[in-house]
Amino acid sequence: MRVLIITGTGTEIGKTVVTAAIASLAVAAGRRVAVLKPAQAGLTPGELCDVEEAARLAGPITCSELARYPEPLAPATGARRSGLPPVHPQHAAEQATRLADSHDLVLIEGAGGLLVRYDPQGGTIADVPIALRALGVESTVLIITTAGLGTLNTTALTAEALRTRGLPLHGLVIGSWPAVPDLAARCNLTDLPAVANAPLLGALPERCAKHDRKAFLPMARASLAPELGGTWSHPAFLARHPEPDHI
Repeated sequence: MRVLIITGTGTEIGKTVVTAAIASLAVAAGRRVAVLKPAQAGLTPGELCDVEEAARLAGPITCSELARYPEPLAPATGARRSGLPPVHPQHAAEQATRLADSHDLVLIEGAGGLLVRYDPQGGTIADVPIALRALGVESTVLIITTAGLGTLNTTALTAEALRTRGLPLHGLVIGSWPAVPDLAARCNLTDLPAVANAPLLGALPERCAKHDRKAFLPMARASLAPELGGTWSHPAFLARHPEPDHI
């Protein structure tokens, strides 16, 4: 895994914290890591951008951001309303290729969900792996999803959109696992990989980004599967959060 594209089933679901967790484990293993955010939008005064937040939690990484828009909107809408240039998927692929020349791992964090538009032509983060392939760089996609009710449909749709484009799905990660999971969350531990036809590769505890770097690293290791550098086990997690008996 050299280039990993991190997308989601929606916005504010934990893409940045998962990106930081993967980066922190790779840095701890001695790998050179770059995090690329093609478009950032809607920061409040004093708020860290996503790549800065990843660096705060992960440690020494290369941060790259191609565009920043003032309003909290989809990148194409933010570009149109601000009069700033849009980011095309080709631009993101070219920058990722440059970063891959000098790094062991490049993480590309999308904005919102998989099919959020970046430019007036309808380019999305799903077009980035296609553009990368044309440049001779292979990549894979990780879907960040939610734990509770409603996640099965959005996860299935995202996975289906990847399959129809012939794009490899690395797996799923739950971006925020609740301290007290309800019935739907417990059932979804079994159902999510089934509807996506992809492995569940981790579950980050809710509010884990509130910790400092020293505390975040062991949390990341315990919350991500070996495929992402951690020790998390889906069967063991299921055993800790079993479905209750049927009424």
